Amino acid sequence: MYAKFFGLQHEPFSIAPDPRYLFMSERHRDALAHLLYGLRGGGGFVLLTGEIGAGKTTVCRCFLEQIPKRCNVAYIFNPKLTVNELLKTVCEEYGIHHESPAGGTETVKQYLDPINEFLLRTHAVGQNNVLIIDEAQNLSTEVLEQLRLLTNLETNERKLLQIILIGQPELRTLLARPELEQLAQRVIARFHLQALSEPETSQYVRHRLGVAGFNGVLPFDRKALQRIFRLTGGVPRRINLLCDRALLGAYAQGRRQVDGATVDRAAAEVFDADRLRAATPWQRRTVAWVAGATGVIAAAAAIALFIDMPDLGVGRPLAAAPARGLAASSASANVVAAAASRPAPTQEASSAAITWGLRDEGQAWRELAPTWRLTLPEGDPCAVAKRQQLQCFRSEGGLALLRLLDRPSLLTLRDDGGRPSYVLLLGLGSQHATVRAGTRTQTLSLLALGQQWRGEFATLWSTPPGYQARLGPGPALDWLDAQLAKALGMTPGPAGRGLDAALRSRVAAFQRAQGMVSDGRVGPITLMQLNRAAGVAEPRLQPLPTPDHAN
Repeated sequence: MYAKFFGLQHEPFSIAPDPRYLFMSERHRDALAHLLYGLRGGGGFVLLTGEIGAGKTTVCRCFLEQIPKRCNVAYIFNPKLTVNELLKTVCEEYGIHHESPAGGTETVKQYLDPINEFLLRTHAVGQNNVLIIDEAQNLSTEVLEQLRLLTNLETNERKLLQIILIGQPELRTLLARPELEQLAQRVIARFHLQALSEPETSQYVRHRLGVAGFNGVLPFDRKALQRIFRLTGGVPRRINLLCDRALLGAYAQGRRQVDGATVDRAAAEVFDADRLRAATPWQRRTVAWVAGATGVIAAAAAIALFIDMPDLGVGRPLAAAPARGLAASSASANVVAAAASRPAPTQEASSAAITWGLRDEGQAWRELAPTWRLTLPEGDPCAVAKRQQLQCFRSEGGLALLRLLDRPSLLTLRDDGGRPSYVLLLGLGSQHATVRAGTRTQTLSLLALGQQWRGEFATLWSTPPGYQARLGPGPALDWLDAQLAKALGMTPGPAGRGLDAALRSRVAAFQRAQGMVSDGRVGPITLMQLNRAAGVAEPRLQPLPTPDHAN
């Protein structure tokens, strides 16, 4: 109901596992890579676990989009089944014909024999078979043992059935039981999907809004984003629930910005008491006050539903009543906002702010230039770089994209008033980053950096010969074809070919291998990754020792 008010094409915070909204944090990219590795791992079990709402099912949907065509997939959503029910469901998923039980008595054999015959027959024609079981923590030990027996069918090179188990953390505990030791030994890859960090939470909110078509000033201010992280713990599903209700609350107030107080009111309505007890003491006091206040957002939601009725006109200004309700408690709301603005205790408090960043963007580009053995005079830096077969690249992709691109970059920091300053990112570790501005260099925690950095960065990249914004037949496309063929171990096509379906298929295959969205489109990110695969000389970020050390 608030989508048009915020200039969105559709609501961005649905809890449905839509792969379009998959935010590829470093953790999600690793999870997807483990699933893809397991697909090529010769059979056996692959284990993906994570907290409720961490994004397991969404990662799996993205994985399904990247499975090769010659791979047969069975997906079981409800694993609360007996052994016979499970085998029957496997037959139905694969389209395997099985005989009806004589006299109504079911046996394991009547399902197992057709399954084994199907696995042998499909293997003979070069097909693979994958069985995916979601919510696998609900499987009984008897069913798990039968799944292990299903993987006994094998050739000299590989097992004929790959099983992927997806579940909550209890699944790891279940597989640690002594009676399931044989199954645990057949797990060839396992990954536990953790919640998002605070910087990743902000990037996640930006990402979903961007996919939904938002292109203006972020509707959540810095304090609101901090509150979202602290109240959700970085769990994507909880972030979706809270952001959705917070946007509704802002819409009901006729405001295009969501502040910390609105987030607190939303949290009081969407989170249960157990979740609120998990917050810090001052958070509990804050939300307890909100929960006992006016219930403004729920009332406003009802008003908003009424206002959005077609015969009254969509999105017209709200009536004054809910606004007066909010104003009546403004003094208390100020107390809430003040509490929300307190920083959480942190060991990096002394490095929580960078006050020495460069204010002049042109000067910042000139600091980046030497890492590319480039000299930038006064004027448009991107125009100068373009004459030397380099192009500027700007993004709000945040930490995950920085790690993927792995190159010195200009980070745009913003103070409380939104004013920008710039630092040069030189090194990146698991928990810290090294940045420079002018003569000063500092290594600081990613948490401290995230207090001023909203995911905006800029960098340079080397373009193929004859590259233009759109790839058509010519040297750039020939280079693309040659490098893809080299990376994939294939033969290049004829010179002068266009970006046809076959070449797009190769692009998509390369993107899959890099953990990217495999849409077959050739943009700067794909070309940057291809540069790396081709050995093009481009500067890289300095690795930081593990564990990282901050100044």
